[in-house]
Amino acid sequence: MQFAKSSAFWIDTHCHLDEFVVHGGQDYADAMRADARRAGVAHCVIPAVEHSNWAASREVAHRWGDSYALGIHPLYTPKAQEGDLAALEVALTESREDARLVAIGEIGLDYFVPGLDPARQEHFYRAQLQLARRFDLPVILHVRRSADRLLKHLREVPVCGGIAHAFNGSLQQAQAFIDMGFKLGFGGALTFDRALQLRRLAEQLPLESLVLETDSPDIPPHWLYVTAELRETGTPQARNSPAELPRIGEVLAGLRGVSPDELARISSANAVAALPRLKPLLEGALNG
Repeated sequence: MQFAKSSAFWIDTHCHLDEFVVHGGQDYADAMRADARRAGVAHCVIPAVEHSNWAASREVAHRWGDSYALGIHPLYTPKAQEGDLAALEVALTESREDARLVAIGEIGLDYFVPGLDPARQEHFYRAQLQLARRFDLPVILHVRRSADRLLKHLREVPVCGGIAHAFNGSLQQAQAFIDMGFKLGFGGALTFDRALQLRRLAEQLPLESLVLETDSPDIPPHWLYVTAELRETGTPQARNSPAELPRIGEVLAGLRGVSPDELARISSANAVAALPRLKPLLEGALNG
């Protein structure tokens, strides 16, 4: 998908906007989304995390003209039931004609958080890959110390690409995802000077493989981050928002030696390549 030079805009490919409603109320959430739009964020992709928030993710996407994904996050697999997979199949069937449903997600594996059953995670992950194949939808992957295992299942149950969210693996793992049709998501973690490996990765990968995200309200960029010492004194962690995406993009643009407008155009085109159902939604927004 090509964007004219004058039509540069940002796409936040991963933000949990429904949480703004839960924690701040509808007026607060509306204000946060309006701030992001004024900052140049034309579109947000809202991945669900469990059965209980599928409806909320869908609702906020429709309210703000954004898009959503439905899935079971690996951190929610301890309380997920087998029936949730059947319910996901039903939800995907019912939403098949909904233009704002663009992927299955957030799904994947997390081998960082203690106490999670790896076999149970893999069961839900693989089942959702099979649903992605059935519904011909890309996937939005949670990747935390699990890239090789995620790739193993993708080789056995290949899907039509998607996004590896908050990617922080090796160059070889990154290339393996790219070879399978995936784009790699970069966000607030990139803005920390000490994130040397992540920054090197962002510099070395082809620009055509990168998309931008905030994971808001999580993963704040360095200018919002509150240290552990300050948190111990009662200072709360700052809440990330999609309005921070252009500034995150400026950091990545600086690392790559391109202008922010150029990066906005390229990363937006990459997002559409990863999630093809975005294309008519974005064309409508531009023409409107």
